[in-house]
Amino acid sequence: MSTVSSASPRRYLALWFPFLPADRQRRTSPPSPAQAEAPLVLVEKVSSALRLAAVDRQGFLLGLTPGLTLADARARIPHLVAVDMDRAADAALLARLADWCDRYTPLVAVEEPDGLVLDITGCVHLFAGEAGLRRTVMQGLARGGLTVRGSVAGTPQAAAALARFGRKALGRHDIVPPGEEEMAVRPLPAAALGVSPEVLLALTRAGLKTVGDLAERPRAPLATRFGADLPVRLARILGQEDIGISPRRPLPPCLVERRFAEPVAREEDIDAALAGLAHRAGRILAERGEGGRRFEAAFFRADGRVTRLAVATGRPARDAAVVMRLFRERLAALADPLDPGFGFDLLRLAVTACEPLGESQVSLDGRMVEDEEVAALVDRLGARFGGAAVLRPAFVDTHIPERAVRMVPAALDDDGTAPPCGWPVERPADPPARPVHLFDPPQPIEALAEVPDGPPLRFRWRRVLHEIARAEGPERIAPEWWRDEAGEEPTRDYYRVEDARGRRFWVFRQGLFGEAPAPRWFLHGIFA
Repeated sequence: MSTVSSASPRRYLALWFPFLPADRQRRTSPPSPAQAEAPLVLVEKVSSALRLAAVDRQGFLLGLTPGLTLADARARIPHLVAVDMDRAADAALLARLADWCDRYTPLVAVEEPDGLVLDITGCVHLFAGEAGLRRTVMQGLARGGLTVRGSVAGTPQAAAALARFGRKALGRHDIVPPGEEEMAVRPLPAAALGVSPEVLLALTRAGLKTVGDLAERPRAPLATRFGADLPVRLARILGQEDIGISPRRPLPPCLVERRFAEPVAREEDIDAALAGLAHRAGRILAERGEGGRRFEAAFFRADGRVTRLAVATGRPARDAAVVMRLFRERLAALADPLDPGFGFDLLRLAVTACEPLGESQVSLDGRMVEDEEVAALVDRLGARFGGAAVLRPAFVDTHIPERAVRMVPAALDDDGTAPPCGWPVERPADPPARPVHLFDPPQPIEALAEVPDGPPLRFRWRRVLHEIARAEGPERIAPEWWRDEAGEEPTRDYYRVEDARGRRFWVFRQGLFGEAPAPRWFLHGIFA
């Protein structure tokens, strides 16, 4: 990833949830009236002792900190409420919060275990500036019962440090103007760098207690004494280096959305809004000369829940009618119908995979029309039954006949790529080298052949004797060395043979004369 200077126009909003586990517990299991005023702590077993893993705001103000044993905490505050720590539930809540923040910017990164970073570059004009966007996000999270702190700066590290360690007594900046990150973070403690406890202890013993103390020191001695990672972290928190964020979802090539002044819940309104987005996306793709292979619709509910539905096409498409037909099939096939709750306040359509698509002319023989109809059928079946339910054969580059074909999804994979399916091209005048259909497993036959490498003179299959009139071969196929470590797969010699009545077979001898076990003959396929 390229590095940009502090003059870069990119801006980031960092969110920190200092009491996320306790807030989640109170959201999912509201306390009784008797427990409402008591501090809440979350505990987990560490070295055969129950220790505090997280506390709520009230417990923090009373001096309870993570790491304290539960017995010591009860000795200080007998009436506290203790519950088990559930880190998986906390991670799931953080992921849902990231989905909720996706309505403000498509670039959201999770900073486990209790933070988010949003790349808000180019999004603030929709909310009357950075202050309006920050205020809207903070108010929405507060309504959900969450304690949150947020800061805006020119690098993710500077914004996260100010959100976590900024205090009004230290000149805390909620919104740092571009280029002023260094002045804003200098009063912060050295812990804001995110270094290991060992390095932090060494910095404290050396008298380097704040970011400003480190900023005044030459970088080379710092790297020599405390490791090469420290100057890098220092440059990023000071706003001198911006490496961006790694968003949960990559930015799609095409993205359109519609916001509603009032949430919509009627099925007809939702369908009409989605159709409008499909038309807008189609026009954008047409201007680029592209078509979409994978489309994803995101439905943002007013209560924060996000539902995502994806459809894929067998070939590039930008016709809104085609896209909407697939989404309607997808919605009709849902086990749980789309629940609008109190309504959707935002709909977003993303084209996550695109390919070139030019204007085409229908051929005179109608082949293109047939191909389009087959592709449309595959798309509809995939939308209704899932992409894994509609398969097609794909070529595998191997000489072993039964391994030369595998079944793959007819549309796109989950990562938005199409599985390779190229088949070897044969000249039209050449006879087929292998039958289209093979016996699985190969059928055993009784054969009479010349020793050691001659073709069969006659063979008996299913009690019928076939006299060979013509034969071609052998085609020797040795086992793949990376699969045949124990030498259990014998060598095969394949022959294309034709009997006296004109029927053509593909037979092989498994094993070689003079080796154990004795060679055996099999029929692997019949030429049509």
